[in-house]
Amino acid sequence: MKATLPLLTALLLWFVAPCSLLHAAKPNIIFVLFDDLGYGQPQCYDPKSALRTPHLDKLASQGMRFTDAHTAAAVCTPTRYGVLTGRYPLRIGQFGVLKTFSKPIIPTSRTTVASLLKAQGYSTACIGKWHLGMNWVEGKPGSEKAVPIGAKMTGGPNALGFDYFYGFTHARNIGTIVEQDQVVAHVEPEENQPLMAKKAVGWIEQRKADEPFFLYFPLGIPHEPIVPSAEFSGKSGARDVVKRDPKYGDWLYEGDAFLGKIMEALERHHLAENTLIIATSDNGAEHRVYPPLRESKRSIYEGGHRVPFVVRWPGKVKPGVVNDHTVCLNDLLATAAELTGTKIPANAGEDSVSLLPELLGTSKEGTREATIHQSGAGDLALRQGPWKVIFHKGGEQELFNLETDLSEKNNVAAANLEVVTKLTALMHKYIDEGRSTPGEPQKNDVNMSVDGTGGKKQKGK
Repeated sequence: MKATLPLLTALLLWFVAPCSLLHAAKPNIIFVLFDDLGYGQPQCYDPKSALRTPHLDKLASQGMRFTDAHTAAAVCTPTRYGVLTGRYPLRIGQFGVLKTFSKPIIPTSRTTVASLLKAQGYSTACIGKWHLGMNWVEGKPGSEKAVPIGAKMTGGPNALGFDYFYGFTHARNIGTIVEQDQVVAHVEPEENQPLMAKKAVGWIEQRKADEPFFLYFPLGIPHEPIVPSAEFSGKSGARDVVKRDPKYGDWLYEGDAFLGKIMEALERHHLAENTLIIATSDNGAEHRVYPPLRESKRSIYEGGHRVPFVVRWPGKVKPGVVNDHTVCLNDLLATAAELTGTKIPANAGEDSVSLLPELLGTSKEGTREATIHQSGAGDLALRQGPWKVIFHKGGEQELFNLETDLSEKNNVAAANLEVVTKLTALMHKYIDEGRSTPGEPQKNDVNMSVDGTGGKKQKGK
C-alpha cells in the first residue's frame, strides 16, 4: 500500500492540474475592437475576400473562431455600452451614436468590465476610440471636430474603472487627442491610429509586472475617415471591391497590423501564454454587404450585427477551433467575473453570459438562452436557436429560420405562429424583468415596448 501512494498522488495531481491551472494566475485580458469590420472581410471568414488581415487570420489559427457572434447593436455607441456594462443598450433607450459634446451614458455607479477587474487587482487601460460621452468642464469648448488643448472633462474612462485613458471621442473628431481627463494634442487624421498602437504597446511594456492587466483597445479602423498612414499606403495589395476605394484595403491592413503589434508585444515580454485576447468588431461593415448575410451596418438583419469574433488563450482554448454557438459582445463582463472568481452585483451585467464554457469546449448546446439585437433605427429582434423574430419599429413582425435561411429571404411567421408567440413572450419577459439572465428583476432606464418604441433615440451615423 505504501508503494502505491506516490503513484496515487501523481495521478491525483495529473487530474486536478487542468482545473487548478485556470485559477493559478489571473489571466491578462485584451479586448481589441475594430470599428465597422464586416463579417466577410477577414480571409479567415471568407478565403475569397479581396482584403488582407494576416494577423487576425493568424489569431484564428491559434485559437477559436466564432461564426455566430453578435454585437449588442448595429451601430457604434450602443454596442460599446454593451461591451463595458454587459447590459443591452435598449434598456437606456440608446439606439444611435454620440457626438463630441454628448453627455456620458454610463453612470459612474454602474459596474463595468474595467471597474470589476480593477477591484480584483488588475491594471486597466482604454486606448483608442471612446464614443460613450464625456462631461466637458467648459460646456462645449471649441468645435465638434477640434476641442482646444487643455480642455478638461469628467465622466470618461477614468470614472468607470480605467486607470489610464489615451484616445479620442469618436471617428469624426479623430484629430483631438485626450489623455486621462484633458485634451493634450491635435494630430493629423493619418497620425491617430499609429499613435494609439504605439501607446497600447507602450502601456503593456510599462505595466507593473506583478499585476494582471486589462487592455481595452478600440480601434478606429476601418471606419471613415479612410486615412492609412504613409507606412501602409499601397502596401496591402488589396482593393475595396465594393466602392472601388484604393485606400480602404490599406486602411484595414493597417488596423490588422496594429493587432499584430499587440500580439508581438505579448510574445516579446513572455505574456502570451497567460493572456486571453479577443478581436472583434462593433457592428457590420459600412455600406458593404457580404453574402450570405443580408444588409450591413445599422440594419436589424444579420449583416448589421453578426461580426468576426476570434479568441486566443494558449493552453485553454484549443487552436484552430470553429465555434458555431450564438454569443454576444455583452458577454465580456460575465466572462471576466468567472475568470477571476468574482460575483457580479445584482444590478450589473444583466445581459451578460460567461463565455468560459465556450472557450474551454465544455458547452455542448451553447451558453445563451436567447439574444436580443437592435438596429440603428430602433427595430428589435430576438434570436433563439435557429429562430429569429424581428419586431420592426412600425409594428411589423418577421420570422426567419437562420439554419435554412441565413440570408433572411423568407419570412415564415405566418406558418410558425407558435414560434412567434413563444419568442414574443420571451422578449416581453426580458424587457419587463430588466434582465435576460437569472437574478433579481431590475428596472430599465426608459419605458420600452417590444417593438422598440418608448425610449429616447438618436439618429445613427
